[in-house]
Amino acid sequence: MPEKQLQVTLVAHTPDPEKTCALAARTCYSAMEYDELQSLVDEKDQGAFLRRIVASGHLSVLEHASFTFFVSGVSRALLAQVTRHRIASFSVQSQRYVSLAEGFGYVIPPRIRDLGEDAVKEFENQMAQMQSWYQGWQEKLGHGEGSNEDARFVLPNACETHITVTMNARELLHFFSLRCCNRAQWEIRAMAREMLKQCKKVAPVIFEAAGPGCVSGPCPEGGKSCGQALEMREFYKAL
Repeated sequence: MPEKQLQVTLVAHTPDPEKTCALAARTCYSAMEYDELQSLVDEKDQGAFLRRIVASGHLSVLEHASFTFFVSGVSRALLAQVTRHRIASFSVQSQRYVSLAEGFGYVIPPRIRDLGEDAVKEFENQMAQMQSWYQGWQEKLGHGEGSNEDARFVLPNACETHITVTMNARELLHFFSLRCCNRAQWEIRAMAREMLKQCKKVAPVIFEAAGPGCVSGPCPEGGKSCGQALEMREFYKAL
């Protein structure tokens, strides 16, 4: 099967996420009942209020808004990274229930592609060899779930997978602060940037200062900084 390309789709999110978070925040500071609070939120733009809330660090109210993404064209190597984020829900294409006998997609690292056509061809040949090994073990093991779960041991980290992931807005801000950084691995950085781009469309105030740590303050990487804080601020402002 051919090389796969990253695709990120925001499939669902809390309706009116910013109004929901504003309502939650106002609950903390008001004696009003629900109907009064909801009217206040509906009648007046909540942008300035939410900005003050985020700037004050009162981020727990952002946990009331959730965002669900379908991600494809990513490697099993990325899967090992993204699932380290524990305040999230993940559903991943199973290599046990899904047979790859007809071929598996794969991700080619950019640095290998940069080496030229010969390097890409070598990589593709290696993927074909692993596909052959996989099919061989399926034949020997009799096909079905049992053969899939053991034949998959010869598949590479480059093997493409699909993920459905849900995070709340607070966790997304944390995720973006780590994974949008230039020092993050290239594949998860590309995924994080696309997720952020789509979040900004539906919750622009919540995510207007989102991105790596250097976007909203000093670079947290210290001596390991990429030295491009100004460029990153401009990039994420325009994202």
